[in-house]
Amino acid sequence: MLTAGDPLRHRPRRVIVAGVSGSGKTTLAARIAAVTGDPHTEIDSLFHGPGWEPRPSFADDVRTLAATDSWTTEWQYTAARDILAERADLLVWLDYPFLRVTLPRVIRRTLHRNRSREVLWNGNVEPPLWTAFTRRDHIVRWAIATRRKYHTLVPELQRTRPDLTIVRLRSPAETEAWLTGPLRAAAG
Repeated sequence: MLTAGDPLRHRPRRVIVAGVSGSGKTTLAARIAAVTGDPHTEIDSLFHGPGWEPRPSFADDVRTLAATDSWTTEWQYTAARDILAERADLLVWLDYPFLRVTLPRVIRRTLHRNRSREVLWNGNVEPPLWTAFTRRDHIVRWAIATRRKYHTLVPELQRTRPDLTIVRLRSPAETEAWLTGPLRAAAG
């Protein structure tokens, strides 16, 4: 597993970004795509249909994405993980401190989206704030419940895909250093 300062052995073409909700996966995926010049597909846009219902075509859409020559997306959703991991040539793991970095981020993002009524994927908006107390799948509760998930998933993937380059970033500062250093150098 590589760290922020380790050079990449190749130019990444198919990149997945892992991390708990609120860690910054989508933002980083878009920034990686900007550096590499490859497309970014926000996986939430493939998953969420109107009314927050999962889109029936999700797995097929992920297969179509994974079959292309170059892409960057987020590594989430059980139905998508194996499909994406099989084709990826780079996984970037945002393994930030949960209480100090990730939880405040997911709370700020949720509050902002709620106040602004920001339209997300397929016409959806954040549910009312009180649902954080009543819905087990509320994004803040989800982030808390799944905060350690990648500590199992990433090592498992490393065992099954030893050829996959994995970069573990433990702070926003490491992420910035990696973007401007090893990634930019590999993207040429």
